[in-house]
Amino acid sequence: MDQTELAEDLDGSSLTVGIVVASFNGFITQPLLDGALERLEALGVASTKVVRVAGALELAPIAARLAESVDAVIAIGAVIEGETDHYAHVAEQSSAGLTRVTLDSGVPVANAVLTVRQVEHAQDRSLPGPSNKGHEAAEAAIIAANAMRRL
Repeated sequence: MDQTELAEDLDGSSLTVGIVVASFNGFITQPLLDGALERLEALGVASTKVVRVAGALELAPIAARLAESVDAVIAIGAVIEGETDHYAHVAEQSSAGLTRVTLDSGVPVANAVLTVRQVEHAQDRSLPGPSNKGHEAAEAAIIAANAMRRL
């Protein structure tokens, strides 16, 4: 049997990454953005484009446009449960939209949209360091973009 395995490649030196970040819940999304940008810089990413939008439902259309000119996209947002069902609809539809962008464009979209029940959970996931979900999404985007190039 002939078998090929592609190892994870974190070299971002030839990649352009687009980031779309929701301003809603900015006290969470800004640290996620900071974590993503810090990690992309550490991985030597050649170029980044950052676009700010209002909320999580606006992420997918901008991610689709970014996918036309970048090697990978990172989507950053924070959907925190409230008193109504709105949380569930926004969380589900934003995630579905980002998945659709990936499938339609062939460009990886790393989903760093936090969907949490309590503000503290979002804060924990946006602290500086390797457990920051923006940081994790940056790594995922680079690995996926390099894998797509090699396939």
